[in-house]
This record gives sequence, structure tokens and C-alpha cells, in this order.
Amino acid sequence: MWFEIQGLPAVSIASSEFAEAAEVQRKALGMEGARYVLVDHPIQDATDDEMRAKAHAVIEAVVAALTV
Repeated sequence: MWFEIQGLPAVSIASSEFAEAAEVQRKALGMEGARYVLVDHPIQDATDDEMRAKAHAVIEAVVAALTV
């Protein structure tokens, strides 16, 4: 969120398990326009290859969020 406050394009990335928390947090901070992308849960026990696949699955959404 620091980058957004500074006026720099930013996107948060979180596990899909935290979708509701992401919404609550950005509203609580008065940053309804803050962008975030969710990756499939779980990530804690994911292998490197599984994490690469998760990242690959959302890269276009991340780029889109940064270029809004």
C-alpha cells in the first residue's frame, strides 16, 4: 500500500483464501481503488514448480492491474 500512497503503480498479490480480508483492508484504509490479484490457495506448502505455475496463471492480471 505504501507505493499506492506515493502515487506509484502497485498491485498486491495474495492467496485466494484472503480475498475477503483484502477487501476489508483496502476499505478500512480508504483505498478502495487499490488493486490486488489472488493466486490459488494454498501456497504455504507449494513446491517451487507449483509456485511458478501459480505465478504464471496470474501474470496477465498483475500486468493489467499495473497498467490501469
